[in-house]
Amino acid sequence: MIPDKVRAALDAHGLSALEFEPGSTPTSVSAAERIGVQVGQIAKSILLKGKDDRFYMVLMAGDRKLSNAKLKVALGVKTRMATAEETESVTGFRPGGVCPFGVENVPIYADEALSEYDTVYPAAGTDASGVPMTFDQLVAVAGATVADLSKSPEE
Repeated sequence: MIPDKVRAALDAHGLSALEFEPGSTPTSVSAAERIGVQVGQIAKSILLKGKDDRFYMVLMAGDRKLSNAKLKVALGVKTRMATAEETESVTGFRPGGVCPFGVENVPIYADEALSEYDTVYPAAGTDASGVPMTFDQLVAVAGATVADLSKSPEE
């Protein structure tokens, strides 16, 4: 079931989530297979913790990896992946269903490489969901800052 704070954000922007059987979309690969799209169209939400003890969220294409060097330049601080416990505590979502909607007090960055797709699919707060939307809609609804943060799949 889509969490209320996510549903409210989607309703406010005229968007709706695709919902599937529980546990069917916890990874970019499984989500792409279930939805029937390219892995790169899955907008994964990654929570990071900086050496400054602040949390940051990055939205990026499912077939890409973070560039630590680019992250440090963009954020001004070295980061590490947040633990599962930190992720749930800070976002209210469990890993596999983290979404950028309804997250408070966490700066959100969207990797510019995600913009190459006409439609992207972030999770809707569960490990069995996806929200079809444009990159521009994702940036607007999430309140994200666009930056170059990833390595290409070939790197």
